[in-house]
Amino acid sequence: MSKPAMIHVTYIETTPEKLWEALTSGAFTKLYWFGRRIESDWTVGSPVRFYDSADDSLSDSGEVLVYDEPKTLAYTFKNAAQTDDPGRVTFTIEPAGKNVVKLKVVHDEIAEDTVEGWRNGWAPILANLKTYLETARTLEITFS
Repeated sequence: MSKPAMIHVTYIETTPEKLWEALTSGAFTKLYWFGRRIESDWTVGSPVRFYDSADDSLSDSGEVLVYDEPKTLAYTFKNAAQTDDPGRVTFTIEPAGKNVVKLKVVHDEIAEDTVEGWRNGWAPILANLKTYLETARTLEITFS
């Protein structure tokens, strides 16, 4: 039986290739993921690591599960402070019109009592990703 999931679907005015780059390039993730830089060689089974730009500390990590460019990317995902097993994040990219893609993000294999927290964490990241790809600027989000 699968653990509960956070599911987010959005449509972005971009190409599948540009969105793929945004999900897999450390220089790109720093722009919309509030300073976090992703690193991996993107081979199935390889580590995925996120580094905080404030002090270059490891903030999140996982392992590549699926790398099917530019359609599906999946990896395990665990915050450095997390003590339970890692969840799984799957990004699915589909063309949805002229220069429009549908992005579906599923974060599953997580405890039921953490779904809302993950949803609240992903929402500003994905909004910032969409805004950046469409306007080349990021949102000025204030976290309370």
